[in-house]
This record gives sequence, structure tokens and C-alpha cells, in this order.
Amino acid sequence: MNPLKHVAIIMDGNGRWGLKYRNSRNEGHREGINTLEKIIKESLKNNIKFLTLYAFSTENWKRPKNEISFLFKLLENFLQTKIKDLHNKNIKLKIIGTINFSKKINRLLQSSEKITSKNNKLQINLALNYGSKAELINAFKLINKNKEKITEKNLIRNLQTKNIPDPDILIRTGNTRRLSNFLLWQLAYTEIFFEKKLWPEFNESDFRKIINNYKKIKRNYGSI
Repeated sequence: MNPLKHVAIIMDGNGRWGLKYRNSRNEGHREGINTLEKIIKESLKNNIKFLTLYAFSTENWKRPKNEISFLFKLLENFLQTKIKDLHNKNIKLKIIGTINFSKKINRLLQSSEKITSKNNKLQINLALNYGSKAELINAFKLINKNKEKITEKNLIRNLQTKNIPDPDILIRTGNTRRLSNFLLWQLAYTEIFFEKKLWPEFNESDFRKIINNYKKIKRNYGSI
């Protein structure tokens, strides 16, 4: 049975769900928060140590301004109302990506990381303004700046996910089969599960089913 430490999720389909059921992409994003809370609870039940969530990519800035504004209002509200609960549950929050939002959002993100920094039950890595290509380029720049050799060890040490094990599982909801510039280096040997359901439809049972299927997979890592 495969050990499971780290699950990464591309939470796709909020906008499509919102248009289909509420005639509003924004309402889909709001509903997606409910799914997120369910999956966090299920991760705790399954003793998962790391949960990495693709919340906002570097490419998402191309979306309409009103949608972007709504997304960050949701984020702001989540941090203001839920961080105490996360802290009480011994959950650590880490941001991967470039933090260059409004002063208020930046301050909330930094304080949330600080408040939860010593927690160790579950670490949630929230990918915000994150793009894997940019992360890799920045890692090479740091290697060059420090006059280090280009080695796998040095590259990993300069990624934003240093000290975090690579994901065992990647789940992408929304019936889309691509990685969308997410953790391209880190996913080299990850088991990938593409889920037809849109993110707001995804539930604890779906999550448990994927975990159970993962545990049955024979992982060879290039051997026989």
C-alpha cells in the first residue's frame, strides 16, 4: 500500500458550474470555497501532511477585472474568517507564488503564514500568482547569482517548494486533461487523476475514492 503524504489539486470548474446553475461565474467561485473546506477536513481525517491548491495562476490575470476582484475578495474573507479555525486545527498555511497584491491582501497573507507557522498537522500550500515556468526560471537565476553548479539538488533547493515532498497525487477537476503550468518539476512521478466533476461538485466520497485507487497502484519509478 502506497504511503500518502502530499496531494495537489487544480480546482477547476468553478466558473462553469456558476454559469450552469447560478448564471454567474462568481457564484461558482463562492461555492468552490465550500468544497475546499470539505477537502481540508477529509485531508485531516486521512492524515495527509501536505495539500497544495492551485488557487490563482500567473495566467489568470487575463480574466475579466471584475472576476479577479471578486476572487481576491473571497480570499480576503477566507483569511479573515477562517485562519483562526485553521490555526486551532494545527494547520499551517504557506503561500507559493509571488505576493504582490493589494497592501491589505499582502498583509493578510503574511500574517496568516506567521500565525500558523509552527503548526504541523497539515500544511496547506496555497498557489497564488503562481506559474511553474516562472518558478523554474527564478530558481536558475538564484543558482547563477549564488555561483552554484546547475544540479538537481541545487535546483530543488531554490524552488518555492523546497522542504516540501513532491506530490504523490495530483487531482484536476473540471474534465480538463492538462497541467496548466502547475508544479511541472514536482509532478515528474506524481500519479495524476483527472476528474470529470466540476470543483463545486467534487465531494469527500470522490476524494476518498481517488486515495483508495492511489494506494493500489504499483509505483516503479523507472524500475520493473
